[in-house]
Amino acid sequence: MWSFENDPEFQPELDWIDTFVREKVQPLDYLLGSQWNIHDPEFVRLVRPLQAEVKERGLWACHLGPELGGPGYGQLKLALMNEKFGMSRFGPIVFGAQAPDTGNSEILAHFGTPEQKKRYLEPLLANEVVSCFSMTEPQGGADPLLFQTAAVRDGDEWVVNGEKWFASEAETAAFYIMMVVTDPEAASPYARASMFIIDTDTPGIEIVRNYGFYGEREDTHAHLRLTDVRVPHSAMLGEPGQAFAIAQTRLGGGRMHHAMRTLAQATRAFDMTCERVLSRSTKGEVLARKQMVQEKIADSWVQLRQFRLLVLETAWMADQGQDWKAIRKNVSAVKAIMPQVLHDISSRALHLHGSLGLSHEMPFAEWVINSFHVGLADGPTEVHKMVVAREVLKDYKADDAQFPSYIRFEQERHARALYGVEA
Repeated sequence: MWSFENDPEFQPELDWIDTFVREKVQPLDYLLGSQWNIHDPEFVRLVRPLQAEVKERGLWACHLGPELGGPGYGQLKLALMNEKFGMSRFGPIVFGAQAPDTGNSEILAHFGTPEQKKRYLEPLLANEVVSCFSMTEPQGGADPLLFQTAAVRDGDEWVVNGEKWFASEAETAAFYIMMVVTDPEAASPYARASMFIIDTDTPGIEIVRNYGFYGEREDTHAHLRLTDVRVPHSAMLGEPGQAFAIAQTRLGGGRMHHAMRTLAQATRAFDMTCERVLSRSTKGEVLARKQMVQEKIADSWVQLRQFRLLVLETAWMADQGQDWKAIRKNVSAVKAIMPQVLHDISSRALHLHGSLGLSHEMPFAEWVINSFHVGLADGPTEVHKMVVAREVLKDYKADDAQFPSYIRFEQERHARALYGVEA
């Protein structure tokens, strides 16, 4: 029998997360600045006790499987959890599941040496530090084949020069995981770059400027300049030329985590909208009775349920032992549709709240902007649609006949032949 029910033993955990986030975590969004500023005394005072409660409950850093040192909940349960704690800006970090640290911890767990895991992964998982994933460049945008930041081998060291762009949380991070060109002449363009772990206090690193966007409390996306930055060979993550493979290991899960948190944000916008249209009246009746309002509610609900099922199906596929490459069509489909879902639902919420919805007192304008953010982060929407189409078409083949085999007269001929019917 098919069932969409949660595991009976897991449902109480989801119920606890829901109550905990609504009552204790969401208020932090109005009190604190950047959720990655873990050394802020107010962060220590307010967030650390909540993290302790999560750890005591056994719900900390659930994105890693047991083979990588985590509790092993899997992607499906992680999606259901994110649907709850993603409703707060501080939810992910209270549960030890914040980007970019989740993706960085995954690749450290997969590719790090024992020494690298001891030095970087352990404090990262404990949220004693935060990290930065630095890949994009000012001139490169979303195309890693255009990257120019390069490292040259000098004995037991590599000397790095170049610039990196939109390096999120660079200023608060203890270390960067950075993609750098190490073999520009490699036959395969996908073997030209390597991945390095670089301490942020390494001489020669300059934050040219921090950028932000509407809705963020602080500007946290850095333009970095690296001038003769020396890192030991032991700082390389994985093997030379392996950066693309390492990045894909990180990005598959990272894209799903983005989707899970986007689902939570869109759900919150929808919940607010439903409450609002039942609470306001115009022209002698509540907004909820207006047919055009009902259409907006219906469209939002349908979009939300469709998106949720796509996210959960993809998470379930990941849990069936398939690696991210094997299900990249599904991951890209999730990534491609989520900006539109968040944009549409947040826009309707803004509109139905009227002037209040447009104001700084409501989060909807921020969430509309965030829909563009999630449409760019981890690859733009257009790239993911291209991936979906390319992967879908692999399951089909061309027909060289003048007319397609499914044209009506061919189907009639086939049917008569099959059942011996005269023309």
